[in-house]
Amino acid sequence: MTTSLWPRIEPLLARVQKPARYIGCEDGMVVPDPSSRPGRVDWLLIYPDTYEIGLPNQGLQILYELLNEHPASAAERAYAPWGDMEEAMRRRGVPLFSVDGHRPAADFDLLAFNLSAELVYTNVLNCIDLAGVPVRAERRDESHPLVAAGGHCTFNPEPLADFVDLFVIGDGEEVVTEVSEVVGEWKRSPGRATSGSRQQLLRRLAAVAGVYVPSMYQVTYDGPRLVEVTPRYPDVPAQVHKRTIADLGAWPYPKQQLVPLTEVVHDRLNVEIFRGCTRGCRFCQAGMITRPVRERPAAQVSRMVRDGLRRTGYDEVSLTSLSSADYSGIQDAVSGIIGDPMCTGVSVPAGPVSVSLPSLRVDAFTVGIANELQKARRTGLTFAPEAGTWRMRQVINKLITEEDLYGAVDSAFSQGWRRVKLYFLTGLPTETDEDTLGIAELARNCVAVGRRHTKSVSVTASVGGFVPKPQTPFQWFGQVGVAELQRRVNLLRDATKGEKGVQLRWHDPRATLAEGIASRGDRRVGAAIEDVWRAGGTFQEWSEHFDLSLWEAAMDRHGLSIEWYVERHRDNREILPWDHISAGLHRDFLWQDWQDALAEYGLPDCRWTPCYDCGACTEYGIEHVVASAVAPAGGSQGTGQNLATGGAVPVTLLPARRPTPVLTTGVRP
Repeated sequence: MTTSLWPRIEPLLARVQKPARYIGCEDGMVVPDPSSRPGRVDWLLIYPDTYEIGLPNQGLQILYELLNEHPASAAERAYAPWGDMEEAMRRRGVPLFSVDGHRPAADFDLLAFNLSAELVYTNVLNCIDLAGVPVRAERRDESHPLVAAGGHCTFNPEPLADFVDLFVIGDGEEVVTEVSEVVGEWKRSPGRATSGSRQQLLRRLAAVAGVYVPSMYQVTYDGPRLVEVTPRYPDVPAQVHKRTIADLGAWPYPKQQLVPLTEVVHDRLNVEIFRGCTRGCRFCQAGMITRPVRERPAAQVSRMVRDGLRRTGYDEVSLTSLSSADYSGIQDAVSGIIGDPMCTGVSVPAGPVSVSLPSLRVDAFTVGIANELQKARRTGLTFAPEAGTWRMRQVINKLITEEDLYGAVDSAFSQGWRRVKLYFLTGLPTETDEDTLGIAELARNCVAVGRRHTKSVSVTASVGGFVPKPQTPFQWFGQVGVAELQRRVNLLRDATKGEKGVQLRWHDPRATLAEGIASRGDRRVGAAIEDVWRAGGTFQEWSEHFDLSLWEAAMDRHGLSIEWYVERHRDNREILPWDHISAGLHRDFLWQDWQDALAEYGLPDCRWTPCYDCGACTEYGIEHVVASAVAPAGGSQGTGQNLATGGAVPVTLLPARRPTPVLTTGVRP
């Protein structure tokens, strides 16, 4: 019999800011058949942030649909309740619940979290506690659901190792079915309720490829240093390798994208056009861990767009990937969508469909693409030069020249755009004040380019503090501290003050420090994360709730040095907390790429060049799946381009002001 908490939830909704966060009822929602529950494995997919942030997440929606298609499993969803709702729930004794059937979280077999950012870790603990489940894994028994996690942050699972029973590393499409089979067999076994059977289940799950079970591993330290992470049993793998689906075309999901009843971020049809990236940006964890590149067939993209627009009623589609302009034939794909009569007029009001490319490669944004995009409603344009000088972009392997950037901006403004956003990082390895001030110079020059076409020009430079990530060449770099990051932000504030058309935005350097703690921490950092949560530190991704003092106090209370975990440089001999988790990248490849960074040497995109033997393809017998034998738009990450022009300013800007004559009195100094 299904237990619904709705009679207890409904009275709370009149007292909270956004009741629609908790009611479900979206188009595409699935409420599993209660009659099939006894032999079924039930998943509660939890996004540890608010509904409006979590609902559009493609990873969660894909797994939601796959699990509900399989006859032996079912899935519902939950999101972190906002503070007003949490207070009401705790006061009335209402546990965390699914938004689909409003079932208690503890009724499910697995509570599965999507980990997209490190600062949601305290929300994960809060959701486990709201579910009525012991926060620490060691205190759970056979009556409690398993706590699972997936997503990019799991490539260093150690900070949450004491709280999560199992992590899924890499693509989840195939592995969730395999996990369901193991859990389902255990669930049906007569000895399920026997003490110790939970540990037997976890040991079996540790044998599933791509599944990491922290309790099956012994961690050894020598003072502050990690010595080794070793399996407790001979049948547990010494290193857990990520799962990678070879053919994205075999997984045309989501087919039934959820359409919310209330406003959410990215409120549009989302179609993933390819997965993976080999541009080799050394700061980018997502690009490193998702290799190789796997493009979705163009015909399938068109079909998913047409079907999705018809079903959802949206008039905007986002073609998502890590670098959407790298898709083979991207201009044809965009023009095909905008000009497709099956797409035009399917929504209300009728008219051309708007296409959004959220991850634009600067050197592939041409007048042709700009012309196609502007045929419908102009959506925002965001480019990511990442660094202010050519020297710095060689260090980080973002081989975008000034000519590339100004050409892209010129293409945009020539086709009627008025606003452009530029993303940058500060605190990168070897960065100098000249590199930092280069950000302001690029923004000013982009305004000058725009004024060739219109007087109304707005260029926003958004600056974030750099956090070195696991499984990247920069994993050995010591993060820049709060005071120095703030000084660099102040340099940019002074440099852009009074500059008409230039707006500067920046990320709080204090939040950057906390992210660094959680990003490269080992298992001991989990105790500090728990302390932050117990001190009320939830929603740390939200600026109005973030409190660095909670992190500093928690680290100090457990004798953990922030400098040791965050600001210290590592060497190649050090055992890193995530070395037993493999993204397929050879450690010596990452180390050599780190040395190349220090030598300011860039590597072209390997999609169209000889293999660098990073390991992502060779380890798993998978190759890049691309439709084009040449780089799109004549170049990608330097391929086919003359990189000797980097650092030049290939536009004619306003002439420099002549110095004001100095009147002299004839008296020599």
